[in-house]
Amino acid sequence: MDKNTLVGFALIGAVIVGFGIYNRPSQEEITRAQHYQDSIQQVALEKQIEEQKKAPETNTAVTASLDSTSIFYETGQKEEQLVTLENNVLQLTLTNKGGRIYKAVLKEYNDQEKKPLVLFDNRDIAFNIGFEGKNENIFSDQLTFDTVNATDSTVTMRLNASNGGHIDFIYTLLPESYMVNFSVQAVGLQNFFSSSERTLSIDWKQRARQMEKSHTFEQRYTSLTYKPVGESFDYLSETKDEKETIPAVLDWVAFKNQYFSCVFMAENCFEDVTLESKLEQKGSGYMKNYRAEMKAEFDATGATPSNFQFYFGPNHFKTLLASNKLSFKDKDQELEDLVYLGWPIIRWINRWFTINLFDWLSGWGLNMGIVILLMTLIVKILVLPTTYKSFMSSAKMRALKPYIDKINAKYPKQEDALKKQQEMMMVYKQYGVSPMGGCLPLLLQTPVFMALFFFVPNAIELRQQSFLWADDLSSYDDLISWSTSIPLLGNHLSLFCLLFSAATVINQIIVMKQQDTGANPQVAAMKWMMYIMPIMFFFIFNEYAAGLSYYYFISTLIGILTMWAMRKMTDEKKLLATLEANKKETPKNSQSGLMAKLEALQKEQERLQKERMERFKKQ
Repeated sequence: MDKNTLVGFALIGAVIVGFGIYNRPSQEEITRAQHYQDSIQQVALEKQIEEQKKAPETNTAVTASLDSTSIFYETGQKEEQLVTLENNVLQLTLTNKGGRIYKAVLKEYNDQEKKPLVLFDNRDIAFNIGFEGKNENIFSDQLTFDTVNATDSTVTMRLNASNGGHIDFIYTLLPESYMVNFSVQAVGLQNFFSSSERTLSIDWKQRARQMEKSHTFEQRYTSLTYKPVGESFDYLSETKDEKETIPAVLDWVAFKNQYFSCVFMAENCFEDVTLESKLEQKGSGYMKNYRAEMKAEFDATGATPSNFQFYFGPNHFKTLLASNKLSFKDKDQELEDLVYLGWPIIRWINRWFTINLFDWLSGWGLNMGIVILLMTLIVKILVLPTTYKSFMSSAKMRALKPYIDKINAKYPKQEDALKKQQEMMMVYKQYGVSPMGGCLPLLLQTPVFMALFFFVPNAIELRQQSFLWADDLSSYDDLISWSTSIPLLGNHLSLFCLLFSAATVINQIIVMKQQDTGANPQVAAMKWMMYIMPIMFFFIFNEYAAGLSYYYFISTLIGILTMWAMRKMTDEKKLLATLEANKKETPKNSQSGLMAKLEALQKEQERLQKERMERFKKQ
């Protein structure tokens, strides 16, 4: 590049820089522009906030105004009226605007402010039924119904047409129940509907409120759940936004919280179902934003009503079980599945043992903390035989440790591992000890302890029940708390979780002292991992229910005391003498199937090694 070219580029750069400086706005212009931009952003933010505030109410907004030629035109001109249906457990408020349920209050439960629990109100719910006519489509959320035949337990929302016909939405609250019968029937509208019309469309939306103290823990058990006909229940993700079109026909759809559910059931099933669940932000007061779009059978002639049912109530196992009997004839809704009790074998244990034991103990009027303590003691006593068998297997292994140490010293090389294993198995066989004898009893205990892991977080009886320093056993106990949230820890320390983690560390120390890591780095690393696990448990369970951490704490503590008592009652010298006696009674040349397999494996390994050595020499 020559001198003239360099000068040219320099001049062009100078012109560009000078032009930029010349056109640079003044400080006043910059300030004015910034104020303008800020005002735009402020207006946009205020608009967004206003829309969010109105969002629940505008779920039922009219999407298209009725034409004056419609036979239902006059139904849009009436004032709103509210009607209340009530029994001893449930209070429902209905509105003639859309002929729908407006509010549900569970009279036997309280919210976090100790007020009667509002499951939802008009800000949270939208419900729309659509009908397809010959010349026009009508949607219930655009129309105002007449209230007729209203009592404390039943009401008919009637949509009158100008031709004398009408559509009835009939609600009946069943006595002493959370169940509501709901039927839809057209009368005198044969000319409005096509003779081929056989379905109505349903659009049901609801924002699930946060009912419990811990948003994070409640989120784990809050999900849009549904049941296909003839199959078990299924659900959308609890941890992410999800939308799914369901190919199967459904018995019911449930907008489920941890302890409460809104369930919509159809006598003749739902079809063409699309379900959607969206997460709500922490601090918004809501858990999920649910939506269900579906179709159901509809007789346009009016000869047969379309029958549905609602369940607005607690996720209490026996209450749901009883509600099944109030549902449609010859149809088991299996509503009790809304209380998740674990995997099949664990669910069986919870259904037939844990729940009945819990109900029996709580029927004495005891504090729920005492009930959990007694349950844990009973379970520990029931599994004591397997615990003792596992302990004795470990004690026998400890008694034989000097013999095992001699074998380890005899075969220090890795290539002699098979010989070492074979001799160890021979020793165990001679003394009548099984290395796996302690594993099977522990394996048998696991489903019982896992059953309580699934039961406690789903037991609504623990909700808002205090014990010691915990004011709610169904949520974390925040005796120690602070304002700033710390990553992985949050803004509190759960004392029961801390006790559980400490008890687990102590238990691991006791177990590890009974074992010798030796020079094996892999075994030593595994044991260090066993120490790290309780620390991990603390960060995981700190947000969990205090009742669950309390159960694990007393279970671990009882386990430590049980092992201590067994060690005190066991004389290992006498145990070794017993093992020696067993050895004398065992034929020296006897060989188990496992030993025979190990010997055959050793011979095969030696043969392969010999072949490799011969090939190496030939090369």
